[in-house]
Order: sequence, then structure tokens, then C-alpha cells
Amino acid sequence: MRRIVAAINMTLDGFCDHTVLMPDEEIHQHYTELLREADAILYGRITFQLMQFWQPLLEDPSGDKSMDDFARAIDDIPKIVFSRTLKNAEWESAKVSDRPIKEEVLELKQHSDKDILVGSRSLIIQLMKLNMIDEYQLCVHPIVAGGGLPLFENTNIRTVLKLTKTKVFRGGAVILYYEPTNEETTSR
Repeated sequence: MRRIVAAINMTLDGFCDHTVLMPDEEIHQHYTELLREADAILYGRITFQLMQFWQPLLEDPSGDKSMDDFARAIDDIPKIVFSRTLKNAEWESAKVSDRPIKEEVLELKQHSDKDILVGSRSLIIQLMKLNMIDEYQLCVHPIVAGGGLPLFENTNIRTVLKLTKTKVFRGGAVILYYEPTNEETTSR
């Protein structure tokens, strides 16, 4: 069975908002490799629709190699979207799941050769509550947003994590790699 990896960008003050982050070439390269090394990525509707930003770059490249490479990698990876309202993903490499997230993830783990990524805040929270995340990769950008959606909002769960490594980017962003410990997860 492969790992479920929660990989998400966030601001220094803990908010997940792609509209305030400014990834550079090095960050695009990192995520391009991460996508190429995974079997699938899970999205909620909102993040999935944000990621559709990359589709036009497939036919009309930006000229920025790191962005164009990322666009190809995000297009290539199978995407599974969880939504109550979206019926059609309108992206050849994406499908809207009609099953509960736990059921879908357990099956993916059994049939995957590589890691499965989780790229949406809402799904990270759901899978955290189910105790199904094997690794958290939190890319903290040196930006204070001052507001937005906090990553771990309304979890009501105390989860103890162990820092396993870090990766520092020249632009000041840092990826913190965490794994859940064997300490008991408790509700508050």
C-alpha cells in the first residue's frame, strides 16, 4: 500500500489561499516532480476549479519553462474530485468520485504503485479526521495574508506530528515534512 500525502501551500499566518501566494520557478519545479512521482491527486471542487487555470497553458504555453512543465504535469496526473455539486470534471485526466472519500482512498491505496497526493484543504481535514494521512508536506510561504481559510480550521482533533525533514527554497518558502506519531489522536 502507498502513502497518502497531504501537500499544500500556505501563508506564514496559516491560511490556504492560492490567490495570495507567488510560487517561483524553484517551487514550480518541486511540485512538478512531486506530481510526476505520484499516482493520483485528490481535490475538492474549489481547488480543482482553481487548478483548471493550468489547462490553457497546454495549448498556449506561457514561455516560462517551470510553469509550462507544471501545466503538463498537472494535466498528466489522474485527478479525483470530490464534490456534491460538480457532475463532470471537464478535464480528460480527471473524474468526479461518486463514492465516499474513505472508500475511494482505501481502494486507491490498494491499487497504487506510488503515493497519492491530497491537494485540497477540505480533503486534508476530512482525511485527518479519518486518520488516513501518512505524511503532511506543508509549504509555508513568507507571506502574511491577514485572513482567509486556515488550514486546520474546525478539526476538533488533537493530532501529534513529528517533523521528519525540511526543504528551504531560495525565495524563502519552506516545506515542513511531518508524519503522524503513534500518540493517540483525541477529539476535543
